[in-house]
Amino acid sequence: MQTLLWGIAEKAKRDRKHRFRNLYGLLNEEMLKDCWQLVRKDAALGVDRVSAAEYEQNLDENIHGLVDRLKSKKYRARLVRRHYIPKGDGKLRPLGILVVEDKLLQIAVTRILTSIYEVDFLPCSYGYRPDIGVKDAVKQLSFNLQFGPYNWLVEADVRSYFDRISHEWLMRMLEERIDDRAFLRLIGKWLRAGVLETDGTILEPEEGTPQGGNVSAILANVYLHYVLDEWFEKVVRPRLKGRCQLVRYADDAVMAFEDHLSGKRMPELLGKRLGRYGLRLHPTKTRFVDFRFRRPDGRHPATVGTTFNFLGFTHVWGQSRKGKNVVRQITAKDRYARALASVAEWCRRNLHCSFRDQHAHLSRVIRGHCAYYGISGNGRRIRWYHHQLVRTWRKWLARRGRHSNLPWPRFRAMLARYPLPPAKIVHQYNVA
Repeated sequence: MQTLLWGIAEKAKRDRKHRFRNLYGLLNEEMLKDCWQLVRKDAALGVDRVSAAEYEQNLDENIHGLVDRLKSKKYRARLVRRHYIPKGDGKLRPLGILVVEDKLLQIAVTRILTSIYEVDFLPCSYGYRPDIGVKDAVKQLSFNLQFGPYNWLVEADVRSYFDRISHEWLMRMLEERIDDRAFLRLIGKWLRAGVLETDGTILEPEEGTPQGGNVSAILANVYLHYVLDEWFEKVVRPRLKGRCQLVRYADDAVMAFEDHLSGKRMPELLGKRLGRYGLRLHPTKTRFVDFRFRRPDGRHPATVGTTFNFLGFTHVWGQSRKGKNVVRQITAKDRYARALASVAEWCRRNLHCSFRDQHAHLSRVIRGHCAYYGISGNGRRIRWYHHQLVRTWRKWLARRGRHSNLPWPRFRAMLARYPLPPAKIVHQYNVA
């Protein structure tokens, strides 16, 4: 399978206008058995309430039946169970939970689409791609702002992006690279699959793709590749005065400009461009930012332009240990508060758990927090997060019973026996 996918990628790289055929025939038993290793075995259950462990008990038989239905065109996409998780602004983010069989098939289709489109995606795109991610986007943006001539920024966010993707436009974009009606029809079945809401009602979507579906990420990337990335590189950049840069992660993007007027006009142009494809900019998260560093002039101290948030980090001018002016990234206040609130809520709900179990969970929380936010220049914020987590844990341990009490000396002795992982910088890079 790896050799086959590599061959597709090489063909896509050699001929950027080639339209692939017979992709539907690649969805055979060998492909699906290979993709089974990528299915999350502990994921939430779909509408059929069949877990991955139950499906795996008769894996060969189940995959054989699925392939037979694909060949005979009798396959039908199952309902997507809707689940909501809280967002940072107090709203809820809708997620789609698929049945195991649809997850398996979508993983296979995702691998095929990735082999085709990975060579087409531009370097400015960092979201949902193999071997690159958030840290690469943050590092590249920081490097551009510090060493480039970019003083003006446009912080852009697409409102309810996954819910507003036009099915018609998306299929037309996929047809630029795919000439297989059966394969495209399969993707269309997932786009039009009914959504089972939490109150039992069934919705028939006319636009959007369920966020959380395995194939949704690559489809969302393909959509913005044509709508935003290629438009910015081929249409916008040659017509602007001065240099400009785009860094995009999924539906979050930052555009940096050398010329003030070019940056000032971009929100209006971008809004019109997205509107043609059924998308809208978020009114409060999209703004024009002055990110100039103003040096002291004898009467006034050094000042900085407006800070901005991108991918959970607040980007701000600061100083390195050597006294140089650098662009630093620190944990955004809303993400920091949300992370501590999540810890407090977990401790409150799990007072009945043993000390060892709580210690194991909180250790994973600290490691996960440092794995994301532990970048150079953010040491103070993650150390303070570690400190507040310890205080929160001790606070709720002291409430395990009516007459319970946990003085700090006793709690420190417990931590000496079961130490928590230290707050440390995981991703080190120096741009000074």
